Amino acid sequence: MGIQGTEVEKENSDVIIMDDNFASVATVLRWGRCVNINIQKFIQFQLTVNVAAMTINFVAAVSTGEIPLTPAQFLWVNLIMDTLGALALATGKPTNELMKKPPVGRSDPLITNIMWRNIVGLASYQITVILALKFKGKSIFSVDENVVDTLIFTTFVLLQVFNQFNSRELEAKNVFKGIHKNKLFLGITGITIVLQVIMVEFLNKFAHTKRLDWKQWGACIGIAAFSWVICCLVKFLPVPKKPILHCLIN
Repeated sequence: MGIQGTEVEKENSDVIIMDDNFASVATVLRWGRCVNINIQKFIQFQLTVNVAAMTINFVAAVSTGEIPLTPAQFLWVNLIMDTLGALALATGKPTNELMKKPPVGRSDPLITNIMWRNIVGLASYQITVILALKFKGKSIFSVDENVVDTLIFTTFVLLQVFNQFNSRELEAKNVFKGIHKNKLFLGITGITIVLQVIMVEFLNKFAHTKRLDWKQWGACIGIAAFSWVICCLVKFLPVPKKPILHCLIN
């Protein structure tokens, strides 16, 4: 005890409770688990974006000799991924459900099998829809190449916006639970959407975009929102208990 304990007891103790309240231990554990799970959420979000972006660029570059997104558009995606995404996912507060989970060991991997499952499933969907727009967008929407590139850019950004929701829960299928309590998350999501509209509709020269009509905006939002369904379906897939790398080695 930090108050009633003697100096000898303090010197020989591994943990000192400064306020003499055992409930403080539970509070510390709850916040520690919260920080760990928030880091995992952001890692899942970031890896999903990176895997999808690298695969899309590689396939498009090999097939057509050009990448779908311009440097300015990539900067905007990186801003969403590294800054706004981190703020949105790293500010979650601890919940009582965290104390019901088993403790995480020092040797346990930071990227779990559940995270790998989510990353592969969501990245595969993003790669599929963006490449479909790249190669079939002209015939599907009956538009020119510049509009197709804007559709790809807008859809990819909105996929990351909806992916922020998917990354809120690593295991639970309901990704909206308690979302009304996280005002910062909702605010960042709203700011991202507003800035994306400004990029597409008003900053055409800077972002190399063309204005979209309401049907095209609706298609982009619908494609991105369907990732919620994909996320829910992916979470039905079982995963091995042992880490994937450990299973491959053995």
